Amino acid sequence: MALLPLAAAASSKADRLYSHCCYCSMQCGMDLIRAENEIGWEVKASQLFPVATGRLCQKGLNALGHVVHSERLLSPMRRIAPAPVGNASASWQSASWNDALEDIAVRIKAIQQKYGNDAVSVFGGGSLTNEVCYLLGKFARVALRSKYIDYNGRYCMSSAAAAQTRAFGVDRGLNVALDEIPKAKYIILTGTNMAECQPTMVPYLLEAKKQGAVIVTIDPRRTMTSKIADIHINLQPGFDSVFASGLMHVILEEGLYDKRFVEEHTNGLADVRKAVRPFSPDNVSHYTGIPMEVIRTVARGFAQAETGMIFTARGLEQQVNGVEHTLSYINLSLVTGKIGKPGCGFGPVTGQANGQGGREHGQKADQLPGYRLIEDPAARSHVSSVWGIEPEELPGKGVSAYELYGKIHDGEIKAMIVLGSNPLVSSPNSARVAEALKKLELLVIIDMFATETAEYAHWMLPSSSFLEAEGTLTNLEGRVFHRPKAFETPGEALEDYKIIGMLAEKLGRGQYFAFDSPEAIFEELRLASAGGIADYSGMSYARLKDEKGLFWPCPSPDHPGTPRMFEHGAFKHADGRAKLHAITPMKPAETTDREYPFILTTGRLGNHYLSGAQTRRTAALLKKAPVPVVEIHPHAAEQILLRPGDRLRLSTRRGSLVFDVKVTADIHPTSVFVPFHWGGEHSINVLTNDALSPISRMPEFKVCAVRLERVGQDAAEA
Repeated sequence: MALLPLAAAASSKADRLYSHCCYCSMQCGMDLIRAENEIGWEVKASQLFPVATGRLCQKGLNALGHVVHSERLLSPMRRIAPAPVGNASASWQSASWNDALEDIAVRIKAIQQKYGNDAVSVFGGGSLTNEVCYLLGKFARVALRSKYIDYNGRYCMSSAAAAQTRAFGVDRGLNVALDEIPKAKYIILTGTNMAECQPTMVPYLLEAKKQGAVIVTIDPRRTMTSKIADIHINLQPGFDSVFASGLMHVILEEGLYDKRFVEEHTNGLADVRKAVRPFSPDNVSHYTGIPMEVIRTVARGFAQAETGMIFTARGLEQQVNGVEHTLSYINLSLVTGKIGKPGCGFGPVTGQANGQGGREHGQKADQLPGYRLIEDPAARSHVSSVWGIEPEELPGKGVSAYELYGKIHDGEIKAMIVLGSNPLVSSPNSARVAEALKKLELLVIIDMFATETAEYAHWMLPSSSFLEAEGTLTNLEGRVFHRPKAFETPGEALEDYKIIGMLAEKLGRGQYFAFDSPEAIFEELRLASAGGIADYSGMSYARLKDEKGLFWPCPSPDHPGTPRMFEHGAFKHADGRAKLHAITPMKPAETTDREYPFILTTGRLGNHYLSGAQTRRTAALLKKAPVPVVEIHPHAAEQILLRPGDRLRLSTRRGSLVFDVKVTADIHPTSVFVPFHWGGEHSINVLTNDALSPISRMPEFKVCAVRLERVGQDAAEA
């Protein structure tokens, strides 16, 4: 396979360049060093960035693989054959940038003239820089004047964001810096598999263990993360609030809560006490199978520890009850007073590279830059003044990511621009998404590769890789940092901000997008965020470079940033208090029955990232995990008479797929696990449930009813 050349941006003679990994929310620093190899460069962990200093995981060490891949788009491509039918693929023809953008603009204008401005939508990504996130939100509202924009972070962080906003009045991922983890004496990890999803976060946990910390993992699988834990809770998916209610019951009944903190800094204890009264350890044990003494041990251990932290992730958040699950664990942090103090804190572990910044600056349907609500008159007035338009020109809020496809089916959306995302693979019940994409009169994909989603596109526009675009990102702890441009874009590919600006120009709105650099965009972002919840106004490229990043909020040039939130109980509700929430555990949207007796849950592997568009094009990573493999418990294997060499057919109410299978005791007996990094016949999201949380609009990826059937070798070969 021929590799694309890498041309150093700063200097053709540079022997060492600096960047950050493109994958998870740790955003580890990396050095790019000239080497005598096929690529001409190699990656090493950088000592310059204070996060995970000196470490990179296997994905980071192989991050050059997709950048130089021969399948990268190198020029705008026009579809010249119909969308795929059966095994057929779309056919493409190269075009100039002028022809591409002219045709796209003409089509957009025609669609909007016929159907209205909201007939054109935007679907963004969680790995884009803050500058591009900001610009994309502005583009939707100012250039397109459409209310329909959302992003794939809706599938990642929306339940946690809604929960933190309800409890604290603000959502900033982790509310403590990573370097405080070793100070915690009791750490609960629920629904998170850091060892595979954020590997360079694990050393912080190991350091805490060296200092005597107890680590508890709560997961239906005994993952690599669970293997470093002192206690592992093998919890069936969907029972997260039940188990947390049992912990709270013990803490309140035994008087283990921090009475002074609760009285001075929270509201709602009486309602919580009433809600958890039925969830005694014996009742919770009956519901979950977790021994009563384990429930008591964890509750007492966390409450009585001098310091402690709770981290959540998609395991409990990607459910229709995900907001409530998250609030249940926030309650535990609050009643024990383990927040706003050294070695204490709560945090959902952000999944995507810039999932945090992506929702702070305008990609979500209901938000404007600075984490402002788009329907707040004061927010509209402030942002519109920065943008140079009247508040009345701003559209209202749209709908969530998955609901955009419903609007296509309803005929309300006729066009979509997708930037840096592959929603056909990452969305639940994805056959319905494919049907929606077929109905579009215009689908524009801005990406490095012809993704599965791009098969339905009318235009593909070649964008930059993470090494070819300068900008800022916000990692999982709320640290905003600068990522320099290391290489030039190959062929005719362009940086994302340039593509957005050029298309805005063709639409007759170019005066609002006349930026000559990412830094110029950041300067406007600072103004737009000023006074908002996510206030970046005190930051600058110079400060971010000199100080190795700054934590928001940072409201003035002399402000040091805010590594630890909520010190001295300073929460962000109007009364300065946090809100405890009485949670009544509810069933998932879909429960098991005789026809579908098992529970399907999905997740990540350490070898891959999101829809796999990059990692499946990285040979070293693909070699380790070429196809998805189903994990089932030996008891399940016995029930279906599974034999060596068999494959496994999974069937839900949405479809059926066949996978290779691994039998392991490291999974809950009622559960089935499949990673989601593949498309086509390997795409597990064909089967997942598209029921949405009524609060966060998060789809229920983590729980759906499934039937298992063995597929013998003879049948598989036939």
